[in-house]
Amino acid sequence: MTDRGSLVATSLLIFAVCCAQAAAQAPAKQAPAKQTPAKKPAAAASALANPAASQAPPDLGTRKQGVDWPIFLGPTADSKSSERGILTKWPRKGLPIVWQQRTGTGYGMPAISRGRLFEFARFGDKARLTCHNSETGKELWQFEYDTTYEDLYGYDNGPRCSPIVDEDRVYTFGAEGMLHCLRATDGKLLWKFDTAAKFAVAQNFFGVGSAPVISGDLLICQVGGSSDDTRNVAPGQLDKVRGKDSGVVAFDKRTGEVKYHVSDELASYATPTLSKIDGREWLFVFARGGLLGMDPASGKIDFHFPWRAKILESVNASNPVVVNDLVLISETYGPGSAVLRVKPGDYDVVWSDAEKRRDKSLMTHWNTPVHHEGYVYGSSGRHTNEAELRCVELATGKVMWSEPGLTRSSLLYVDGHFVVLTEGGDVLLIRATPEKFDLVTFAQPEAADDGAQAADAPPRRLLNYPAWAAPILSHGLLYLRGKDRLVCVELIPEKK
Repeated sequence: MTDRGSLVATSLLIFAVCCAQAAAQAPAKQAPAKQTPAKKPAAAASALANPAASQAPPDLGTRKQGVDWPIFLGPTADSKSSERGILTKWPRKGLPIVWQQRTGTGYGMPAISRGRLFEFARFGDKARLTCHNSETGKELWQFEYDTTYEDLYGYDNGPRCSPIVDEDRVYTFGAEGMLHCLRATDGKLLWKFDTAAKFAVAQNFFGVGSAPVISGDLLICQVGGSSDDTRNVAPGQLDKVRGKDSGVVAFDKRTGEVKYHVSDELASYATPTLSKIDGREWLFVFARGGLLGMDPASGKIDFHFPWRAKILESVNASNPVVVNDLVLISETYGPGSAVLRVKPGDYDVVWSDAEKRRDKSLMTHWNTPVHHEGYVYGSSGRHTNEAELRCVELATGKVMWSEPGLTRSSLLYVDGHFVVLTEGGDVLLIRATPEKFDLVTFAQPEAADDGAQAADAPPRRLLNYPAWAAPILSHGLLYLRGKDRLVCVELIPEKK
């Protein structure tokens, strides 16, 4: 076991202080959001009229153990991997690198399917989807389009959403609101849709940042369009924007035809969560103003649970976590977390942080908590210097342990452990236990020496701040992203 004090001291070097803490807001039940029956407006001009029947493309992978990672937060959409046999002893400089490459700007991780890795990033004035061989990094094809998106708050202008893969198609949702469907084998454009233009979307604080999800034949997105009289509100003034019947929009995943659009909510940065509860399919959308519980097939809304901070410049960004009939939502600007017990048409509040002025159970920022055996694990805190890694009992909100000094971190569960990536690029392995913070090992990955550094210069970091995207694992290979680099290391040796 390595020295945790050394890790904390190193992590403290990347602390930065942001804005003041937000005020709390107590939730209250409201009537279900306004709904619009399914409509059939014309699909985007470039949609294929008669798309070919979908089928899985040839598998390029050679590593037969393990699973693909085709959607945001993995095949089960909860940042949990079913793979086993991880290495638990790491060199301080990190696990051996399988391949690495510089990448463009953006904050999303790739998607991996059938030996292909799909990376979505921005290069200059182009948003680019690049398909690589997932095991070697070799480029297979590129698709790009013009984008003029500019961040309002000085963050980079790249995509916020990870691509998602379904059968022989891959989908991207750009920061400016362009939705594209491409053929996975060669990048051929199948259809596209300009959500910002169609639904009069006022630019959100950091652009579009909620990845789509697929339910049956539907591709479901948070869009959050505005009313006609507020569609021209200046960017950043969301308090003056009124939503108009497009908080959630479902498209035919093969053609791009709009199948339904519902809710006057504005969009958030949390990706919707699909779940089955007591035999019924549910879609949970943690929108800007709160949680929608709804039927993904029809768009019928069961309930709306208000949940967001009072201050204007606040966002909901963590995905809902669903365990049986319990739904956890969490944010970091004010109210904190709440757990609901849901049922058709309604909900009950199990516990809530809203009334606590201090000592809130969990206040996640952009990272989604990970559930394991009755407990959720996640990084709690709005600012780099105050963030703590926590274990919280799901049923009660009781904090089991809290570890400071790790900055705002993202987690991946695998084989009884969590891989933890700090925003400064340190990588930890901890045991998944509610008893204590149990550090197994950690690494501070270093870049290879190219001979350009002075002999007495400190080692260069391989992963640089902001390393904000959660690690992903596919067929034993662990993928990590820092500011300008995507790195692949072997976490699970291949069985011979």
